[in-house]
Amino acid sequence: MPSDVPQPPTRIILEQGSLWGRWGTRAAWLIAGIAVLSALASAGANAQYFQTGAKVIEQYHSLSKTAPAKVAVVDISGPIMGGSGFTRSQIDRIADDESVKAVVLRIDSPGGTVSGSDEIHYRISELAKRRDLPVVVSMGGIAASGGYYIAMANGGRDDVIFAEPATLTGSIGVIIPHFDLSKLVKKFDIEDDSITSGPLKEMLSPTKDRTPELEERERKILQSLVDEMFGRFKAIVKQGRPKLDDEKLSAVTTGQIFTAEQAKEAGLIDRIGFIEDAIDRAVELAGLTKDAARVVKYTKPKGLLDEILGGNAPGARQVTILEAVAEWTTPRAWYLCSWWPALITSGR
Repeated sequence: MPSDVPQPPTRIILEQGSLWGRWGTRAAWLIAGIAVLSALASAGANAQYFQTGAKVIEQYHSLSKTAPAKVAVVDISGPIMGGSGFTRSQIDRIADDESVKAVVLRIDSPGGTVSGSDEIHYRISELAKRRDLPVVVSMGGIAASGGYYIAMANGGRDDVIFAEPATLTGSIGVIIPHFDLSKLVKKFDIEDDSITSGPLKEMLSPTKDRTPELEERERKILQSLVDEMFGRFKAIVKQGRPKLDDEKLSAVTTGQIFTAEQAKEAGLIDRIGFIEDAIDRAVELAGLTKDAARVVKYTKPKGLLDEILGGNAPGARQVTILEAVAEWTTPRAWYLCSWWPALITSGR
């Protein structure tokens, strides 16, 4: 065609992807990301499963990084529900480690169940006796009731219980929480018609309407249980604080909470100081020097997904609503610095 003949205009068409195309690409990347995270989670779970001694991981805390002799810090924090959780794992780790020459109990707990507190106290005491390990106590923000009960696993030594200046301690006593909701239930025209094998099977039921005679009978039984467990608590305190005579013991076992200064004056603790002071005392009792002692602590292992997204505090456990309700409605006796039963478990 001759060059002087006009040419039709050139049309340039820019094609855009459809809406589905754009979102489809994003969805593909999202699915790929989820797949990667799932793979990491599986890898982390497998790594933890096959790791030797994966219940706790030892970490350096302070003093010499190369010393073979160790001082182990055992962390006891939060409500004490049982003796088979993170605290038990730490104790078992120390039992298998002959290089541990002393133990520092780092307690920051308001207490918990009678059985859980007693089991932890027993296991620490037995380990200390079997291995001749000095036990020193370092109290955090609160070391009350069951927390103080565990602190008595110190072997009755002098100068081994340290409390920080702001520590609350004491609350030596037993409580079986009970709430009478029977009148409230009646207002909603609800009746507790549970079938039981005997009249005492429903002791502590918050919805049962009792006769005055049955109520008095139940209260006498429960008070006898509290009195017996309280007697054991006082005996444990006497073992851990042998210098307390009967008069002083009666004065501090009223359920009262004490400040650090008050506790020291009453003979419940030895010194006001921080964990470093307790560690120094443990090193001394073990016959070591600071240059010849490595202080270690323990944490729970995490999977790779926990490291990426963050996880719970060491030793913590997720609790379902059903578990919380079941825990609240289960009759228990408590060495606890609270009038309200714990609604969470910590696995301590």
